[in-house]
Amino acid sequence: MLTLILTIKVLVEATLNKYFGLKSQKGVTIMEYALIAALISLAAILILPNVGTQITAIYQQILDALS
Repeated sequence: MLTLILTIKVLVEATLNKYFGLKSQKGVTIMEYALIAALISLAAILILPNVGTQITAIYQQILDALS
């Protein structure tokens, strides 16, 4: 996971420097955090519905066993 984050950081820095000429570390850092937050949000949106369905199934099995 750390390798992925570091790779994303390098790519974001290179892209921002190339297209926008951003050399300020503060600007780049803010963009890096925004990108990481967006990726984490996207992963959560994609993963959590499936996990919720699995948890519901587990609770249903427990309820069935108790009945």
